[in-house]
Amino acid sequence: MKRLLALAASATALAASSASAQDIAITNATIATGDGSEPIEGATVVVRGGKIIAAGSGVAVPAGIDTVDGSGSWVTPGLFATVTSLGLWDVGAVSESNDTRAGDSPFSAALDVAPIVNPNSQHIAIHRAAGVTRAASVTMPSSSIFGGQGAIIDLGSDADPVVMPRAFQVVALGEGGARLSGGSRASAHALFRNALREASQFGENASIPGRASRPAESTTGDDLPVDPRLSGEDAERGDDVLLTRFDAAALVPVVRGEQRLYVMVERASDIRSTLALKREFPRLDMVLVGASEGWLAARDIAAARVPVIADGLDDLPQNFEELAATQSNIGRMVEAGVKVAINASAMENPRNLNQYAGNLVALTRVPGAAGLSWGQAFAAISSVPAEISGMGGRAGTLAAGAMGDLVVWDGDPLEVGSMPTAVYIDGVRQPLDNHQSRLRDRYRDIDESELPEGYDW
Repeated sequence: MKRLLALAASATALAASSASAQDIAITNATIATGDGSEPIEGATVVVRGGKIIAAGSGVAVPAGIDTVDGSGSWVTPGLFATVTSLGLWDVGAVSESNDTRAGDSPFSAALDVAPIVNPNSQHIAIHRAAGVTRAASVTMPSSSIFGGQGAIIDLGSDADPVVMPRAFQVVALGEGGARLSGGSRASAHALFRNALREASQFGENASIPGRASRPAESTTGDDLPVDPRLSGEDAERGDDVLLTRFDAAALVPVVRGEQRLYVMVERASDIRSTLALKREFPRLDMVLVGASEGWLAARDIAAARVPVIADGLDDLPQNFEELAATQSNIGRMVEAGVKVAINASAMENPRNLNQYAGNLVALTRVPGAAGLSWGQAFAAISSVPAEISGMGGRAGTLAAGAMGDLVVWDGDPLEVGSMPTAVYIDGVRQPLDNHQSRLRDRYRDIDESELPEGYDW
């Protein structure tokens, strides 16, 4: 414990300014690089200029870099959380502070979270203190089967959290999609196909000179990979269209394969129907989200080379589309060759990711169950979600050239009792205090003589 306290104190001393990256080397630590390999004892990680320079055993520390003895500690890349609501709400029950759903909005696919992420949200601070350094944040389908465009954010204590705006689009095609589209999965699929065809036609019209009546600035951001005339008036559209022109414009990158499509499905039959859409729309860059019955369709998913973001704690059915739910789901999909990232069952609580990963390691010791090795489990909350999110090799890994996101833990990060003692994002030491930690400190050793009179009786 004294060594861990010394490490934390040394790191604090090195952080002369929280606004600039620190060049630092941590030696003699147990290091997990996040690439699926097992932890390395007595290893070193070097960060310089906000980037990882080297990590592993036998790493030489360059001259001029401050060195901290990490004996007794673990060092890992930051955790990468997928499909979260981080930065989108403060109090869930208070609608004025909750931007996670837009049920009364005339728009759906055009919704974009990038402008509304709040870097001062306490949920960001709490998850940063839990070792989460990057996340995918998005609104949920509520006015339509489409949830809108999610962003990749970092959880740093600065005013610019958005790393990749409009990184993916979300659509619900399971029970949720059926409910939102009229009460049947048939309606959800019809609406989805119609939307993609409308978007495809809209993009073709805008790409033909003279089709769009006037150019205009993009309503979804200057860097959207769509012809800028998509936001112009489109007199060519017929009277039978179902999408607003803004929603149609937002879906053009999806049909072109320029923006990932996160499809929320659970049931095995829904998964296979979703995979079949690739034959009709071959450019779709799909990711399955949820997939509680994915193990039943694992070979089909692997053959289609579609990655999965799976709930980490689906061990019992919660509804009819999860009747075959089992905690062996992720292990069985990985065994079949599916690329799987672990998702928090509750979008607002991805700080439990390392616990879910640890559960899957423990599952390998249960007869008849399918779990993951330590390296596989940690990769499923670090490098794999980073790769699925379009940041492969840059986040979720301690590899040369990757972002300087690392977490120093007081023990095995996949054990429930382990906690971060230091968190770096882009090489910048981050504050770990938040409302929860301040309340803990306030009441841990409270002097009862300072309590209000109401506590006397």
